Amino acid sequence: MTVKLHRCPFTFLHSDMDACWKVQQALDEQGIEYEIVKEWRLLPRSTRTRIKELSGQDRLPVIEFEDGSAYRADSADMAARIRAGELGTSAG
Repeated sequence: MTVKLHRCPFTFLHSDMDACWKVQQALDEQGIEYEIVKEWRLLPRSTRTRIKELSGQDRLPVIEFEDGSAYRADSADMAARIRAGELGTSAG
């Protein structure tokens, strides 16, 4: 399974305070292949039209699956689901 991780462009930040890093780290730990899609439109969030189309929200990170569906939740919840092996192949 290869997914797209839509995240902030600050990939050099590796801190538990960075929501995008939490999710990326969990993907790495589980050996899940992913492509990083840097979202350069940080503020205002209302300019994140692609993210809103994907997930119905304007927050990052978002995981996009091969079938075009997306998964978005609080980053701690996303990381926990990934680590539990429950990411699956789609948002459902």
